[in-house]
Amino acid sequence: MKKLLRVLALIIILLGIVVGLYYSKLEVITGLAAKMSASAIFMTDRSQSSIESGDIGFFPINLAKIDVDKKERSVSASLFGLKERKAVYREGLGAVLLVEDSDKKPESESPKRDRSPTGLPFPYGDRAQKDTIFDEVDYSKLGRVVENLFDPVGEKEKQTRSVLVVYKDQIVAEKYIDGFGPETPMLGWSMTKSITSTIYGILQHQGKIDIQATTGLEDWKNDDRKKITYHNLLQMNSGLDWVEDYFAFNSDTTPMLYFSDDMGTSQIDKNFSSEPDKSWYYSSGTTNLLAGPLLKAKFNSQQEYLDFWYTELLDKIGMHSAVIETDLSGTYIGSSYGWATTRDWAKFGLLYLKKGNWNGEQIFDPSWSEYVATPTNTSEGRYGAQFWLNAGGHYPDAPRDIYSCNGFQGQYVFIIPSRGLVIVRTGLAKEPDFDVNAMLQEVISCFSESS
Repeated sequence: MKKLLRVLALIIILLGIVVGLYYSKLEVITGLAAKMSASAIFMTDRSQSSIESGDIGFFPINLAKIDVDKKERSVSASLFGLKERKAVYREGLGAVLLVEDSDKKPESESPKRDRSPTGLPFPYGDRAQKDTIFDEVDYSKLGRVVENLFDPVGEKEKQTRSVLVVYKDQIVAEKYIDGFGPETPMLGWSMTKSITSTIYGILQHQGKIDIQATTGLEDWKNDDRKKITYHNLLQMNSGLDWVEDYFAFNSDTTPMLYFSDDMGTSQIDKNFSSEPDKSWYYSSGTTNLLAGPLLKAKFNSQQEYLDFWYTELLDKIGMHSAVIETDLSGTYIGSSYGWATTRDWAKFGLLYLKKGNWNGEQIFDPSWSEYVATPTNTSEGRYGAQFWLNAGGHYPDAPRDIYSCNGFQGQYVFIIPSRGLVIVRTGLAKEPDFDVNAMLQEVISCFSESS
């Protein structure tokens, strides 16, 4: 009995320590658990147990207890009975986390979608591919390489969920873990930033914006921030203050994602930490400023704003599974919350491989693909316009012309112009637990140099 009491006392002490350390972050923990669970349950039709062991299965988020209301299509989460948060799902808009004291309602206009089938094979439609064999592809080796990107049964190191390799418009390799498949939407996290950038490329191609122009933002008109251009923001080189750290006590990102009812305004009030184009700094607040008030100003109505992302990009290239979630203000969370199947993420990569030309229609100017892959000043060749680059040799054994959409926990769409390849990988582990350089080197080695 004494031994049992000692064990119980130890457990209580440990719980006390955990609560003490994380009390100020409890609402972030429960907010993330509620939001992630609501999105995954109602958008992917996966089981609650799958989501609890995967999507929110990392410390300390896995301490949260979630309660699913399928009738209301909502998820509530609490930690030791404290700081309950609730997220609700809206058809066409995804899930949204409710914010205390906000007068904004989760209901909003929904984007109009056109999912009409084209009757064409991938990538221009969803019909089966032609049975094409390329002599320059070592299919046996490629199969072994892709298989090795997944964990053996019972292990959780690489935590890969899906891998897709596209060459000459053909899927030459594709694999999923159990419980996932070609129809399963995958959260891209910050891969969504590249979609936001592409919306600006389309607007520029249509003559509706000049990215070299200053933003004209009303809040900045009376100080030096009026010098900031769309280009500075796209390259994350505006010089504005921001702390992009989910676990820091002074984080700007977590208040935005888990306490703001209008995420697009989160960076508006920030001051300079340096001059524009002098200090690259990764900022989700910058992307949401681009996706929110700056972009909304280009449309006559909320409905036009919502529709544009789909009519001019996502549905136009057949990314019919894609959903960009909105916040309580009806603003697309362009920094973080884009969902699509692995095949549809590959279509997005192919659009860039084809320099914006989709089955004969120019979605954005060919120069835009070069623009996004041009290194931002002071980024050491790692970043372009909301795309990550290999110009500085971050992946030493991979081509330097690679550019990619990257997301939290190791989501990737790699565009490799010199080899005509698009590689998509989704999962729950990033570098160094998942060796990206080795993946790129090994996959590319399956294609002869003449390819």
